[in-house]
Amino acid sequence: MMKNKKLGLLAGLLLVANLLVAQSVSVIPQPMKVVQKDGVFKLPAAINIIADTDNSDNASYLKEVLMPYSKASIKKMVKKGQGITLTTNATLAESLGEEGYQFEISKQGIEINGANAAGVFYGIQTLRQMLPIDASATDVYELPFVSIEDQPRFSWRAFMLDEARYFKGEEQVKKLLDQMALLKMNVFHWHLTDDQGWRIEIKKYPKLTEVGAFRSNTQTGGWDSKERSGKPHSGFYTQEQIKDIISYAQQRHITIVPEIEMPGHASAAIAAYPWLGTIGELTEVPVVFGKLPDSFNVADARVYEFLEDVLDEVMALFPENIVHIGGDEVRFEAWKNSETVQDFMKVKGLKTPADLQVYFTNRISNYLDANKHRMMGWNEILGGNVHEWQKAEDVEVTEQLAKSAIIHFWKGSPELINEAVQGGYDIVNSYHIYSYLDYSYEYIPLEKAYEFNPIPDGLDAKYHHKVLGSGCQMWGEWIPEVRDMDNMVFPRLAAYAEVGWTAQEKKDYQLFRANLDELIAKWKKEGIQVAPSFEKKDLK
Repeated sequence: MMKNKKLGLLAGLLLVANLLVAQSVSVIPQPMKVVQKDGVFKLPAAINIIADTDNSDNASYLKEVLMPYSKASIKKMVKKGQGITLTTNATLAESLGEEGYQFEISKQGIEINGANAAGVFYGIQTLRQMLPIDASATDVYELPFVSIEDQPRFSWRAFMLDEARYFKGEEQVKKLLDQMALLKMNVFHWHLTDDQGWRIEIKKYPKLTEVGAFRSNTQTGGWDSKERSGKPHSGFYTQEQIKDIISYAQQRHITIVPEIEMPGHASAAIAAYPWLGTIGELTEVPVVFGKLPDSFNVADARVYEFLEDVLDEVMALFPENIVHIGGDEVRFEAWKNSETVQDFMKVKGLKTPADLQVYFTNRISNYLDANKHRMMGWNEILGGNVHEWQKAEDVEVTEQLAKSAIIHFWKGSPELINEAVQGGYDIVNSYHIYSYLDYSYEYIPLEKAYEFNPIPDGLDAKYHHKVLGSGCQMWGEWIPEVRDMDNMVFPRLAAYAEVGWTAQEKKDYQLFRANLDELIAKWKKEGIQVAPSFEKKDLK
């Protein structure tokens, strides 16, 4: 009995020791393998960054990161030692994947290796988190000797910002991109159009921003509220501004996926060009939120021409090859009550409104495919009933969605993911009960966000690769101010970052929570508003 007690005590001490070692290298998301060693590297007042050709941009970025701590000089690759070495080694992809990295701090200096420049960049983010919060506290900055091997669990690690409801602007977008980079998130999903605003300049259709980017008032107080803000709201991005933001994201190895909503959530566009609509009654951008009645008139050839023109400019702007077309929450009454649409359905042999939506979506998908782009949409684009307000007969489908489409799962039973991947589709899992940042902390507390597993229970292992990753969504209906947005995003963004990056068996909420305190302190020092319940270290 005494022997068992001693063994139990020893195991407990080892567990505490291991936790303390892990905590001394406080990094979110938690790396795959961390080995701490005795000793510290003292960051000198002046240090060399030695980079190969692939890492010239990373070297420039790191020089800026180090500016408060050390005067860095960038050198061509000559020899390692007493500096920071950035190198790529393609063979690392075999063991660590395309985005993995090796990170070493020793008496010789700091060495970061990656299969490509993205992996090296993520190693820089690990270093960035290890640097002290206060760069003015001391003249000597000590970094522990450590060896790290790391790679992401998923290739798609996304954050979505809805600016159609409330325009936030370049400064805030870049702030969010910086924090995504720190947390090794790599997809910025940019929701740019919806019923309440059109936020992207389209040169061929100037009224989209002249009319569609402005609304006279805004609903406040909840979904059915009669209260209004009493203030107009407006804002949009010029194409030059978007190019600048894209460049900023590229430097941080972040892909921007624009979302141009269709065929529903289209009221701002219809207000600008009323002939786009089905009902014919919309004269101004709506000031209320919710599921509004009109949608694009998908029986009108001019609508397809308009959408292709818009997509041409979007594809020319965004260098990546994915365009999100929304496709959620289409109210079918407008189509059902339109003689033109009903005649169109008969000619095309479409039996239900959901069949019509799949037909429309396939036309858009085929157009994007022909232009070497890939379509992504919310899971309603598959058809099927995921809303209690839809009539069962309206959502029955016989049409089949194009197999190239990426399904962005947000609503319905998780079994729909099984059906989608078995049907051959790639999916991104953003199940709303875990990943919606506009939901309160009472509904999605930090621990619930952290527990989210993008691969649903029961999914056969042979389909796991079809789950590209996960996303978290900052919907904006009731989030008018930057302070409000920050409260909802921070600190839950860190939990979603670990969901996307850290292997399931390595996740540890208590360790994450301990590491998070230091990250919260960094955010607060940078002026980022953190949810009030996390202002004190001891609160969960």
